[in-house]
This record gives sequence, C-alpha cells and structure tokens, in this order.
Amino acid sequence: MRAALLGSLAIAAMAQVPLESYRVENVPLPRDIAPEVAGVAFGVDGQLAVTFRRGYLYLLDTKTGRWKRFAEGLQSPLGVMAADKPGEYFVAHLPELTRVADTDGDGVADLYETVADGWGISGNYHEFLYGPVRDKQGNFYLSLGLSSNGAEPRMPVRGEFTSKGRQAKEQKEGIVGKVGHYSPTTYRGCSLKITPVGAVELVSCGFRQPNGLGFNGEGDLFATDNQGDWVGTSPLHHVTPGAFHGHPASLNWAPWFGGRDPVETPVAELDQLRKMPAIQFPQNDMGGSVTQPLLDTTRGAFGPYTGQMLVAEWTYPRILRADLEKVGGEYQGAACLFFDGNGLRAGNNRIALSPDGKSLYTAQTSRIWGTSEGLQRIVYTGKTPMDILHMRLLKDGFELEFTKPVNAAMARDAAAYSLVSYFYKYHSTYGSPKTDVQPEKVTAVSVSPDGRKVRLMVEGLRARRIYELRPKGIRGVDGSVLCTTEAAYTLNKLRE
Repeated sequence: MRAALLGSLAIAAMAQVPLESYRVENVPLPRDIAPEVAGVAFGVDGQLAVTFRRGYLYLLDTKTGRWKRFAEGLQSPLGVMAADKPGEYFVAHLPELTRVADTDGDGVADLYETVADGWGISGNYHEFLYGPVRDKQGNFYLSLGLSSNGAEPRMPVRGEFTSKGRQAKEQKEGIVGKVGHYSPTTYRGCSLKITPVGAVELVSCGFRQPNGLGFNGEGDLFATDNQGDWVGTSPLHHVTPGAFHGHPASLNWAPWFGGRDPVETPVAELDQLRKMPAIQFPQNDMGGSVTQPLLDTTRGAFGPYTGQMLVAEWTYPRILRADLEKVGGEYQGAACLFFDGNGLRAGNNRIALSPDGKSLYTAQTSRIWGTSEGLQRIVYTGKTPMDILHMRLLKDGFELEFTKPVNAAMARDAAAYSLVSYFYKYHSTYGSPKTDVQPEKVTAVSVSPDGRKVRLMVEGLRARRIYELRPKGIRGVDGSVLCTTEAAYTLNKLRE
C-alpha cells in the first residue's frame, strides 16, 4: 500500500519520455503460468530465455511468439544468462549457480549441473541470490542478499553459522549496536567470484540486497543495492576486491576485518572505511528499489544513450540511467530518468536488449511484496528525444550535454536551473531523508556554439554531496520540450 501511494505521487512529479521516441508493448506469456517473470536474457540463437519465480525457465521465439518450457524445478531463479552455444544457460537461484543444457537436441534441458554453491543458507526467506554476470576471462560474479531481521535461521543451515554481528549486548553511543538485516551464514551480503573451475572467492562485502550486477564499457563490475538499514537511498556501487560498501553485517566474513564483531565497531570508523557509491539515486524521486544495471551497447539503435547504464527499477514503473565518469581515479556521475510510466508496469527486475538493439525487454515480478508482473518491451521509434545526455563535473560547476541543440536564449537564463545539494545519512535507521538540503547558486551560464553543451558555474562545490538539478523552461531549437526534469550528480570527489 505504501509503495503504491509513493509510486503514484512520484510518477505525477516526473516528466514523461515522449511517446514518439519510445513505446511500450506487452509480451503475451505462456498459458496457465503465474506471470512472475524474474529474469531475461537472449541466447546466441536469438531466443529469449525467461525465468519465472516459481521455478521455470522458458524459451520465447520473439519472431513467432511461441513459448517452450526448457527447464523446471529451480528455486526462485532471479537471474539467467546464456552460454556461448545454443541450448545452454546459467541460472542463479537460491541454492546455487546451475548450468542447464539440452544435450540431446530435443529442445528441453536434460542436464542440471551445479557450477557453484559455496555459500551459506539459513532458510531465511530473504536470502536471495543475484546475478549472474561473466567477465571476458570466464569468471562468474554473483551477489547475495542478507537475511531479513524479521525471521530467524532454521537449523540445520548450510555453510558456516555465526550468531555474531547481529546486535550488541550493550548499546553504546557511536557504536554500530545493531545491523538490521544480518548475515548468519557464509558470505551473505557479499559479492562473489566463481572461477572457471568452480572455486568461490569473496570479492567485496557491505551489501544489503544487491539485486543487480553489470559491467560497464571498461569491463568494471557494478552492483545496485536497495534502500534500508545502513543504506540511506538506493545506490550503484563500483565493485572492487576488498571493498566495503557500507552495510556492517557481512564484515563477519571479511578476512581483512580481523575477526572483530561489526556491532562493536564505531560508526565513524565504518563511515571512513566504506567505499562510497558511484551513484546514489534520489529515493522516490527516481528510484525506490533499483535492480539490474545494463550497459547500452547498441551504438544508437536504442537511442542516444550508448555507453551509459540502463538501470531497472522495481518499486516504480521506471527505467533509470547511470551516466558515469572517473574523477580522481574513482567512478561517480549523474542519475537521470530514462523511462517513466507511459504503459510501463512496475516490478522491473531484469532487463535485456534485443539482438538488433532496437528494444529493451523487461522482466517484472512481485516477489511477494505486491507490485506488477509480466513481460514487456520498450521499443525505440528512431526519433531522438530532447534530453540531458551527460552531466559532467567541472572544477567550478557542471557541464550539461544535450541530445539536440538547445534554444540558446532559454538555456542562458540562470533562473532555468534550480540546483540544491544534500546527503543521505549513514545509520542503522531504515533509509534516510535528504539531509542538510542547501540551495546552490548558478552564478553564470554559457552555451557552446553548436548549442549542444551548457556550462553552469557553481560556487563552493563540496564532496560527499548529491547535486540535484531541476531545469525548467528549456527547449530545443526545434521547439521540442526537454523531457528530463531532474538530474542528480553524486559528487564524491572534486576535480583538482
């Protein structure tokens, strides 16, 4: 109920991507099956592999609309990816990463092979497995959700068990004290690497519910997380070996933490230790529960956003954009809305670009929390929307690049750019409000000769703040209305 109310309020506040640029189409599902679509991925043969939360893997011929059940008996399969040959897929479901394959050529899987299962399970209902993605060296990557503080472990458990790191015996000011979601078994709240021979290696820790993994164009790994305890707003993290992403619970399993109890650790120490998110999506204004990040590799076939990450959103009927850049050797950048409403349902859990690059398929599942379900695709019509393509950091402000030339007279008006900065609190409370919201003055504006770039001069930029820009009254030279009304830049480091 709360999510539905927030969704209706937030949708009303956001601009709509013009229908002449993108349209939504519903994809009919197989008969007599619950429409809880959990994952999607295209195989090398062009068929769409679709997992359903109740344990099925179906294949869809997108040209004929014909479905065929390929595999079954899986446990909440939230992710699927194709192998390098037809008739073979890798599925991430609660107990393991499984290779399912059709070895006899009849179009149905007859081989179910465990690739890896070297992590803990306690029977807690919230212990989801996310992924998989694979790098060029053949390594798989997975991420594990923490156990919900609304349920207890059920013995016997798989993996090592610990009661450490859930709540301190004595609550002390400035000490973690309690973690909310907790990590009773091995690697819950961590990201993992699975080598080609099936060895499981810890990569990073500090996640709450990292429901989405993806690589950028440079081959660097990113993961989303969901707002909650110790996560002020839904973020996009750059995943690196040994990183701590903020949630204390999984420090139980970090060898470099020295066996200390996370709940006895000073919050200030963890705040300094944590690797800040590359992007923080303003809660409810943009994201509610972000999921899979997917690199746009279509070279214009899906619009002007090639090289950026499209980020699925579960709470609201939206797809977001992550426009990353490196500053001081670390990723940070701008979050923007890509698509909102216009027929798109909520519950977007996994996304996949079609082989021709002209459409984006999105798998929608309620996952027991009551949102939308089904399979849709967003189709690019070929008409470029008037949009903010990039928001880049300067030493003394920001540079906006547009998809089309702007009306220079409108764009030079400093009053057209409402800018505020704020941060989200790092604490055990569920989520955080925008904190220390400060108006930021745009002191000067300049427009490039071709009308594609606008420089905004801003005094006194500060690190570890989010700069939220809400432009208004700007049109293209062709009269088209700017469709993005909000861009939020996560400024972790200033330019030197």
